[in-house]
Amino acid sequence: MAAQVAAWDEVGDQRAVFLDCYRRMTEAVVHDVDAGRFDDGVWVSALLDRFADYYFLTVDEPPDDAEVYVPEPWLLAHAAALSGDGQPIQLLLAGVNAHINYDLVLTLVDLLDGEWAVADDDLRHVRQRDYDLINLVIAETADLVQDEVVERRSPWLDLFDRGLGRFDERLAVRLLSRWRTQVWRHAVEAVEDPAGRERRVVAIEQQCTRRARWLLL
Repeated sequence: MAAQVAAWDEVGDQRAVFLDCYRRMTEAVVHDVDAGRFDDGVWVSALLDRFADYYFLTVDEPPDDAEVYVPEPWLLAHAAALSGDGQPIQLLLAGVNAHINYDLVLTLVDLLDGEWAVADDDLRHVRQRDYDLINLVIAETADLVQDEVVERRSPWLDLFDRGLGRFDERLAVRLLSRWRTQVWRHAVEAVEDPAGRERRVVAIEQQCTRRARWLLL
Protein backbone atom coordinates (compact mmCIF):
# COMPACT_ATOMS: atom_id res chain seq x y z
CA MET A 1 0.00 0.00 0.00
CA ALA A 2 2.77 2.44 0.91
CA ALA A 3 4.52 1.86 -2.42
CA GLN A 4 1.31 2.44 -4.36
CA VAL A 5 0.54 5.63 -2.42
CA ALA A 6 4.04 6.95 -3.16
CA ALA A 7 3.73 6.09 -6.85
CA TRP A 8 0.36 7.78 -7.16
CA ASP A 9 1.48 10.85 -5.23
CA GLU A 10 4.46 11.21 -7.53
CA VAL A 11 2.25 11.52 -10.61
CA GLY A 12 -0.56 13.43 -8.91
CA ASP A 13 -3.02 10.53 -8.99
CA GLN A 14 -5.65 11.48 -6.41
CA ARG A 15 -6.53 7.85 -5.73
CA ALA A 16 -3.67 8.16 -3.24
CA VAL A 17 -5.93 10.10 -0.88
CA PHE A 18 -8.14 7.16 0.04
CA LEU A 19 -5.37 4.56 -0.12
CA ASP A 20 -3.15 6.58 2.21
CA CYS A 21 -5.96 6.70 4.78
CA TYR A 22 -6.70 3.01 4.30
CA ARG A 23 -3.02 2.14 4.67
CA ARG A 24 -2.63 4.00 7.95
CA MET A 25 -5.74 2.50 9.50
CA THR A 26 -4.74 -0.98 8.34
CA GLU A 27 -1.30 -0.55 9.87
CA ALA A 28 -2.89 0.49 13.16
CA VAL A 29 -5.08 -2.62 13.23
CA VAL A 30 -2.12 -4.87 12.34
CA HIS A 31 -0.13 -3.31 15.17
CA ASP A 32 -2.93 -4.09 17.62
CA VAL A 33 -3.28 -7.64 16.29
CA ASP A 34 0.43 -8.17 16.94
CA ALA A 35 0.02 -6.66 20.41
CA GLY A 36 -2.71 -9.20 21.25
CA ARG A 37 -5.47 -6.62 21.59
CA PHE A 38 -8.07 -8.72 19.76
CA ASP A 39 -9.69 -11.92 20.99
CA ASP A 40 -8.96 -13.72 17.71
CA GLY A 41 -6.11 -12.03 15.91
CA VAL A 42 -5.99 -14.73 13.24
CA TRP A 43 -9.58 -13.97 12.26
CA VAL A 44 -8.96 -10.21 12.25
CA SER A 45 -5.89 -10.72 10.03
CA ALA A 46 -7.97 -12.81 7.63
CA LEU A 47 -10.56 -10.05 7.56
CA LEU A 48 -7.89 -7.46 6.72
CA ASP A 49 -6.47 -9.60 3.92
CA ARG A 50 -9.82 -10.35 2.32
CA PHE A 51 -10.90 -6.72 2.71
CA ALA A 52 -7.78 -5.57 0.86
CA ASP A 53 -8.44 -8.09 -1.92
CA TYR A 54 -11.74 -6.40 -2.72
CA TYR A 55 -10.08 -2.99 -2.91
CA PHE A 56 -7.21 -4.05 -5.16
CA LEU A 57 -9.59 -5.79 -7.54
CA THR A 58 -10.83 -2.29 -8.40
CA VAL A 59 -7.40 -0.82 -9.19
CA ASP A 60 -5.15 -3.67 -10.37
CA GLU A 61 -4.94 -4.72 -13.99
CA PRO A 62 -6.89 -7.98 -14.33
CA PRO A 63 -5.13 -11.08 -15.67
CA ASP A 64 -5.49 -11.78 -19.39
CA ASP A 65 -9.05 -12.71 -20.40
CA ALA A 66 -10.27 -12.23 -16.84
CA GLU A 67 -13.48 -10.32 -16.18
CA VAL A 68 -13.45 -8.30 -12.97
CA TYR A 69 -16.61 -6.64 -11.77
CA VAL A 70 -16.01 -3.16 -10.37
CA PRO A 71 -19.06 -1.94 -8.43
CA GLU A 72 -20.58 1.42 -9.31
CA PRO A 73 -19.52 3.19 -6.07
CA TRP A 74 -15.90 2.42 -6.90
CA LEU A 75 -16.29 3.48 -10.53
CA LEU A 76 -17.56 6.85 -9.31
CA ALA A 77 -14.88 7.24 -6.63
CA HIS A 78 -12.02 6.36 -8.97
CA ALA A 79 -13.38 8.51 -11.80
CA ALA A 80 -13.59 11.53 -9.49
CA ALA A 81 -10.04 10.97 -8.28
CA LEU A 82 -8.64 10.55 -11.79
CA SER A 83 -10.48 13.58 -13.14
CA GLY A 84 -8.97 15.85 -10.50
CA ASP A 85 -12.31 17.54 -9.91
CA GLY A 86 -13.00 16.40 -6.35
CA GLN A 87 -11.60 17.85 -3.16
CA PRO A 88 -9.46 15.47 -1.07
CA ILE A 89 -12.11 15.19 1.63
CA GLN A 90 -14.71 14.24 -1.01
CA LEU A 91 -12.40 11.64 -2.53
CA LEU A 92 -11.65 10.21 0.87
CA LEU A 93 -15.32 9.90 1.82
CA ALA A 94 -16.25 8.43 -1.57
CA GLY A 95 -13.58 5.78 -1.15
CA VAL A 96 -14.60 5.05 2.43
CA ASN A 97 -18.22 4.74 1.32
CA ALA A 98 -17.37 2.18 -1.36
CA HIS A 99 -14.93 0.18 0.75
CA ILE A 100 -16.83 0.18 4.04
CA ASN A 101 -20.46 0.14 2.96
CA TYR A 102 -19.99 -2.28 0.05
CA ASP A 103 -16.68 -4.19 0.18
CA LEU A 104 -16.83 -4.78 3.92
CA VAL A 105 -20.24 -6.44 3.66
CA LEU A 106 -18.87 -8.92 1.11
CA THR A 107 -15.76 -9.45 3.22
CA LEU A 108 -17.77 -10.33 6.31
CA VAL A 109 -20.04 -12.63 4.34
CA ASP A 110 -16.97 -14.48 3.04
CA LEU A 111 -15.58 -14.93 6.54
CA LEU A 112 -18.79 -15.68 8.42
CA ASP A 113 -20.55 -17.82 5.84
CA GLY A 114 -18.84 -21.08 6.77
CA GLU A 115 -19.20 -20.79 10.52
CA TRP A 116 -22.13 -18.58 11.48
CA ALA A 117 -24.84 -21.23 11.27
CA VAL A 118 -22.94 -23.60 13.58
CA ALA A 119 -21.29 -21.00 15.83
CA ASP A 120 -22.44 -20.77 19.43
CA ASP A 121 -23.29 -17.47 21.09
CA ASP A 122 -19.79 -17.12 22.55
CA LEU A 123 -18.10 -17.35 19.16
CA ARG A 124 -20.60 -14.95 17.61
CA HIS A 125 -19.91 -12.45 20.40
CA VAL A 126 -16.16 -12.81 19.90
CA ARG A 127 -16.54 -12.10 16.19
CA GLN A 128 -18.65 -9.01 16.74
CA ARG A 129 -16.49 -7.78 19.63
CA ASP A 130 -13.34 -7.96 17.50
CA TYR A 131 -15.15 -6.28 14.63
CA ASP A 132 -16.39 -3.48 16.91
CA LEU A 133 -12.94 -3.03 18.43
CA ILE A 134 -11.71 -1.90 15.03
CA ASN A 135 -13.99 1.15 15.51
CA LEU A 136 -11.86 2.13 18.48
CA VAL A 137 -8.67 1.71 16.48
CA ILE A 138 -10.14 3.95 13.78
CA ALA A 139 -10.99 6.57 16.40
CA GLU A 140 -7.44 6.46 17.71
CA THR A 141 -6.02 7.11 14.23
CA ALA A 142 -8.44 9.90 13.26
CA ASP A 143 -6.05 12.73 14.14
CA LEU A 144 -3.21 11.12 12.21
CA VAL A 145 -5.35 10.67 9.12
CA GLN A 146 -6.62 14.24 9.36
CA ASP A 147 -3.12 15.70 9.69
CA GLU A 148 -1.07 13.41 7.45
CA VAL A 149 -3.54 12.47 4.72
CA VAL A 150 -6.21 15.13 4.20
CA GLU A 151 -4.57 18.35 5.40
CA ARG A 152 -1.24 17.48 3.77
CA ARG A 153 -3.06 17.55 0.45
CA SER A 154 -5.40 20.43 1.38
CA PRO A 155 -3.48 22.73 3.73
CA TRP A 156 -6.38 25.19 3.91
CA LEU A 157 -8.36 22.58 5.85
CA ASP A 158 -5.94 23.07 8.75
CA LEU A 159 -7.65 26.40 9.45
CA PHE A 160 -10.96 24.61 9.95
CA ASP A 161 -9.31 21.91 12.02
CA ARG A 162 -7.81 24.48 14.38
CA GLY A 163 -11.11 26.27 14.72
CA LEU A 164 -13.16 23.14 15.33
CA GLY A 165 -10.66 21.42 17.61
CA ARG A 166 -11.52 17.71 17.76
CA PHE A 167 -15.14 18.26 16.75
CA ASP A 168 -14.58 17.35 13.10
CA GLU A 169 -12.64 14.20 13.98
CA ARG A 170 -15.40 13.11 16.33
CA LEU A 171 -17.98 13.58 13.59
CA ALA A 172 -15.91 11.48 11.17
CA VAL A 173 -15.44 8.71 13.73
CA ARG A 174 -19.14 8.72 14.56
CA LEU A 175 -20.02 8.46 10.86
CA LEU A 176 -17.63 5.54 10.30
CA SER A 177 -18.86 3.76 13.42
CA ARG A 178 -22.46 4.14 12.29
CA TRP A 179 -21.63 2.83 8.83
CA ARG A 180 -19.70 -0.13 10.24
CA THR A 181 -22.59 -0.99 12.58
CA GLN A 182 -24.94 -1.06 9.59
CA VAL A 183 -22.45 -3.18 7.66
CA TRP A 184 -22.36 -5.85 10.38
CA ARG A 185 -26.15 -6.04 10.33
CA HIS A 186 -26.25 -6.26 6.53
CA ALA A 187 -23.61 -9.01 6.52
CA VAL A 188 -25.35 -11.11 9.15
CA GLU A 189 -28.66 -10.76 7.32
CA ALA A 190 -26.99 -11.89 4.09
CA VAL A 191 -25.34 -14.87 5.79
CA GLU A 192 -28.61 -15.94 7.40
CA ASP A 193 -30.58 -15.57 4.16
CA PRO A 194 -28.59 -17.22 1.34
CA ALA A 195 -31.58 -17.23 -0.99
CA GLY A 196 -31.94 -13.47 -0.72
CA ARG A 197 -28.23 -12.65 -0.64
CA GLU A 198 -27.85 -11.52 -4.23
CA ARG A 199 -30.85 -9.23 -3.93
CA ARG A 200 -29.44 -7.71 -0.73
CA VAL A 201 -26.04 -7.11 -2.30
CA VAL A 202 -27.60 -5.39 -5.30
CA ALA A 203 -29.64 -3.15 -2.99
CA ILE A 204 -26.52 -2.29 -0.96
CA GLU A 205 -24.62 -1.37 -4.11
CA GLN A 206 -27.46 0.87 -5.23
CA GLN A 207 -27.56 2.60 -1.85
CA CYS A 208 -23.78 3.13 -1.91
CA THR A 209 -24.01 4.50 -5.44
CA ARG A 210 -26.61 7.09 -4.42
CA ARG A 211 -24.44 8.10 -1.47
CA ALA A 212 -21.35 8.37 -3.71
CA ARG A 213 -23.15 10.69 -6.12
CA TRP A 214 -24.17 12.92 -3.23
CA LEU A 215 -20.67 12.96 -1.71
CA LEU A 216 -19.12 13.93 -5.03
CA LEU A 217 -21.46 16.81 -5.87
